[in-house]
Order: sequence, then C-alpha cells, then structure tokens
Amino acid sequence: GPLSERHLMDVRLGELPTWLGTRNFSPQALLGEAQKAWSSYYNKYINVKKGGPAGISMLLAGYCLLSYGWNYQHIKHHRWRKYH
Repeated sequence: GPLSERHLMDVRLGELPTWLGTRNFSPQALLGEAQKAWSSYYNKYINVKKGGPAGISMLLAGYCLLSYGWNYQHIKHHRWRKYH
C-alpha cells in the first residue's frame, strides 16, 4: 500500500525520512498513538485469561531503565573514584 499507511516495521531504511514526513506530530495525534499503544500492550500481556508475570515485569523493567536514565547525571557524580 501507500507509504503513509505502512507500519514502522514495514518501512525500509531508505524510506524512513519520507515516512516520517507523512506522520502527524500534533499533541492530539501523539496522545492517540500513546493510547493505542497502551491498549495494545494491555490486551496482549495484562488482560488475558491465563497470564503470567511477563506483562508486569516488562513494565517494571521499563520503569527501572527510564528511572536510571533520568537520574544518570546525579548518579554519575556519586561514584567512588580513585583520583579526584
């Protein structure tokens, strides 16, 4: 189909700048995409009949990585160093 209707994983690397140009980056569109991604994740991993710890552990791992990334500059200054 047309390039604007393809999913990100179906776009080739050379077509990526053109594909990004067709995207809508308004706040309302970004919020809609975030809601769509959350509902997809929720239906796939959380809202299942026989669920396991995978969905929750992915959320926790994502939070840990995000939190570490946010606090990296602060953590970096508190390392023990041999030479000051």
